[in-house]
Amino acid sequence: MAVRIRRIVIDKDIHRAFAIRVRVFVKEQGVAPEIELDDDDKRAIHLLACDGNKALGTARIVFHNGRAKIGRMAVLKSYRGLGVGAQLLKRAVAIAKRKQPKTIFLNAQVPVIGFYEKMGFKCQGPVFDEAGIPHRKMVLQNGGLHA
Repeated sequence: MAVRIRRIVIDKDIHRAFAIRVRVFVKEQGVAPEIELDDDDKRAIHLLACDGNKALGTARIVFHNGRAKIGRMAVLKSYRGLGVGAQLLKRAVAIAKRKQPKTIFLNAQVPVIGFYEKMGFKCQGPVFDEAGIPHRKMVLQNGGLHA
């Protein structure tokens, strides 16, 4: 599998990214469809992970008040555990760092905190509910990314 991560610049690809998010968050996890796609999508940088022409995963980066928030990380079920998420996260962090934010953070679902910890993120604050799913805020430490 030759996974490439690319920044989305055409409508066809944004629709492919949204379809992955709906499949993962709405259909698998039960997130309400009306909150999955939001106003941040209009100003975010979106990424798409592909193997050839097959879309495998997506993520977005939103910049606000000197901070970069990585979110909506989603990989199709049959491609999880193959490094697609790690590649998406590395690319998202690299793009975020170009704007030199004060902080790079994300809200991780509790079951996948270990994945983000391996990548250099640290938990900050208590568990909270987002879309009916327990999350924790995680911040990238020391400006680095571990893999």
